[in-house]
Amino acid sequence: MSLHVIFEPAKCQGYANCLIEAPELWDFDEDKNTAVLRLENPDDTLRAHAEASARCCPAQAIRVEGTE
Repeated sequence: MSLHVIFEPAKCQGYANCLIEAPELWDFDEDKNTAVLRLENPDDTLRAHAEASARCCPAQAIRVEGTE
């Protein structure tokens, strides 16, 4: 099953927990103090990292679809 990471930048509070959990998927824009999703449709090998980044987001700005 393919993964799809959904990010709502307007909800982002700039905690960068997502970047800590999944640096392969995320970057951070220091000027805007917000996360930047680099990989919207990651390979299944990054499933655990994608799910961890969604779970650890205090602002609930991240969802992962295609999870089993």
